[in-house]
Amino acid sequence: MIPLPVSIRREHPDDGPAIERLHARAFGPGRFARTAYRLREGTPALPDLCLTAHVETYLAGSIRVGPAEAEGGRLLVLGPLTVDPSFSDRGIGSALMKACLDAARKGGHRLVILVGDAPYYRRFGFAPVPPGRLVLPGPVDPGRFLWLPLAEGAEAPFSGLVRPIRS
Repeated sequence: MIPLPVSIRREHPDDGPAIERLHARAFGPGRFARTAYRLREGTPALPDLCLTAHVETYLAGSIRVGPAEAEGGRLLVLGPLTVDPSFSDRGIGSALMKACLDAARKGGHRLVILVGDAPYYRRFGFAPVPPGRLVLPGPVDPGRFLWLPLAEGAEAPFSGLVRPIRS
């Protein structure tokens, strides 16, 4: 496969419409009913952690991260990670994940949660949240509810209901 000239950068405010079109292509209208989407709804994304991937001038991928809290403090909710289907399996999602997690560590964040495909996210260190440890405000397949401590033992104080932090 021919390598793509991909550039990763912080999301700009004017990227919003292209990102929404990307989400619609990748996830369809059913995305609005999912627990992960509802957790993020109305919560401002964290600009330092939201990134886009471009192939030349074309927006080929996006990763967004927002704040939440549970007993034990603030945590990050990652998602969605989206790659244009025509650029799948080209390493764009992995590049976005690595850049985002590096930025989160550098920013002093302690814990990242997401709802997603465990085999995919395991390569970045994510593991299922132990049953009953954290609870989302809606139904979720426990095998898809994942977390990643960003430092040794960082997950220790966290428990209870995960709540969005709204502005």
